[in-house]
Amino acid sequence: MPSTKVSIGFGEFVTLTAILMAIQAIAIDAMLPALPAIGSELLTAGDNRVQWVIAAYVLGMGMGQLVWGSLSDRFGRRPVILSGLTVYGIAALACALTRSFETLLVLRLINGLAAACSVVVRSVIRDMYSGRSMARVMSLTFIVFMVIPILAPTLGQAILTIWPWRGIFVLFSVFSTMAMIWAFLRLPETLPPERRQSLSVRYLAAATGVALGNRISLGYTLAVAVSFGAVLSYVSTAPQIFGTTFGHLGWLPGMFALCAMAMSVASYANSRLVEKLGMRFISHSAMLASIVVASAHLFVVIAGHERLWTFVVFQALSMGCFGLMVSNFGSMAMEPAGAVAGAAASLQGFVTTSGAALIGAAIGKTFDNTTLPFTAGALCCALACLLFVLAAENWRLLQPHVGGAPHGQLADSAHVQ
Repeated sequence: MPSTKVSIGFGEFVTLTAILMAIQAIAIDAMLPALPAIGSELLTAGDNRVQWVIAAYVLGMGMGQLVWGSLSDRFGRRPVILSGLTVYGIAALACALTRSFETLLVLRLINGLAAACSVVVRSVIRDMYSGRSMARVMSLTFIVFMVIPILAPTLGQAILTIWPWRGIFVLFSVFSTMAMIWAFLRLPETLPPERRQSLSVRYLAAATGVALGNRISLGYTLAVAVSFGAVLSYVSTAPQIFGTTFGHLGWLPGMFALCAMAMSVASYANSRLVEKLGMRFISHSAMLASIVVASAHLFVVIAGHERLWTFVVFQALSMGCFGLMVSNFGSMAMEPAGAVAGAAASLQGFVTTSGAALIGAAIGKTFDNTTLPFTAGALCCALACLLFVLAAENWRLLQPHVGGAPHGQLADSAHVQ
């Protein structure tokens, strides 16, 4: 049952929250077909710095997560979401007008900072629903949200057939403006004044201690960061790999959708199996499988047998492993958080998103017109993920965890995952 009285219907609420969350993804995935054109106009053809159009945005998203969640706890959900969407639309429109690559990166950073306001949507859902109702809303929202990575590259490619690359940024501005108007008219304020926090130093210090000082929390947070970094290296280099390495840039939207679909199917399978098999068994198995996939892919590349179809198959398998890992890793990172869950989640989001952006950019910078740097980087990320998980689990894998929250935190005294 909703925790507050609202006039918005259930179906409209699910659709609106999914769209608000999707503003993050669409500004990444719809950009991919435009990267070669941006590089040709603002840089020189083949300049790897064009990948920073993606990395700067993701870095901004990571930084923004430190801000918006805390502000929404203090001032309420609605003003934070509406303010963020407004800045997002202005920044996207400014990106369409710039003539300098350096200015474009600054504006993309601001665009990402504003897009991070969508993390507040999760708080809105938590405010309004609980128990099975909340799980239902989150599941339905996630299904709608996962459609964006599948359709966005095709949408970006379609825009490029009738407009220059700047038209894609105009689309972002229009999309965010429509979402802002819809939220302004229909989204209620879900955090009553009596539940708002003063953001004391003690509260923030406690959250920092959990997020960065607890072995399980920090280990799984870093595991998410390196895994996401491998995914971002794929996202940022995909236009060059499809266009330069294989000479089939036009195939990018379809092949990208195929890989994203593999991740979606894996995520759905995880939601159906996790209660039966456990988070650790599923995620640890997927992590070990990702190492096998990355190793096999690197062997194929070194042996000189890499083809477009082998790249897509291996990447789809890798994305499937990621879909089985990431939500479970994120949940386990939050296990020790207890009473400081909100601020701890913001800190974890900052570490994972910003760290992934830097890792993805570092791997992408080494692109040499082959898939060797990417596959080698993906294997390094998979091995680093294993080390972080082993550290988090005290050098054990695939075993159920029995334990409680750290001393002083509000959580169940014992639980089994």
